[in-house]
Amino acid sequence: MSSTELQIVRKSATLRLLVEDKLRSAIATGRFKPGQRLIERELCELTGVGRTSIREALRQLEAEGLVTTIPHRGPSVSTISLDEARQLYSVRALLEGHAGREFARRRVPEDLRDLGLAVKHFVQAAKSDDRAELIKAKTEFYSALMRGGGNMFVEQMLTTMHNRITLLRLTSMTSKGRLKNSVAEIKAIHDAIREGDPDRAEASCVKHIEEAAKVALRVLASTEADATVDA
Repeated sequence: MSSTELQIVRKSATLRLLVEDKLRSAIATGRFKPGQRLIERELCELTGVGRTSIREALRQLEAEGLVTTIPHRGPSVSTISLDEARQLYSVRALLEGHAGREFARRRVPEDLRDLGLAVKHFVQAAKSDDRAELIKAKTEFYSALMRGGGNMFVEQMLTTMHNRITLLRLTSMTSKGRLKNSVAEIKAIHDAIREGDPDRAEASCVKHIEEAAKVALRVLASTEADATVDA
């Protein structure tokens, strides 16, 4: 393979990643809502790229659980049922609790620095009305937390779960009073890890997930109830 061919592949991959990021962000911020059809022609017009790039990006998002392809209908933003959400949050609490405990036990300086920066970013984002920045900051925090836990298998499993829970994250964070509490909970996680208290770090992580789950599940339960009445 020539160097020119290698350069073309690299550029193509870069474009694909950019398209993936744009579509992923649009889903995370509610620009594309759960159940909404994702029509290739419209996505091409919105992003300014060709169908091949759109199709590749949609395939990746489908692998992450953010997009579902329905036969004879095409791709749409995935939805999460109340029962699926309960299961996701339950397992996520276990895994993030473990990550927090291990982070507090290991306390690698570089990881501690990254976590501190992520917390500062989230606190700043919480003071603005920028939904995209809020989601980005929260994602940075979880990424730092997972890295600090030092277990690549836990990190892989949590990454998959976070992709699915992205569909609910904005709902829970923007519910009345939730963002302020979320900031306090994340600071508590950071403090426990920084002080090297594994028990408190694990408990703080679990509490954060449980509180987020309460809000998200309440909204989902209300949505499903409304759908039943409409039917």
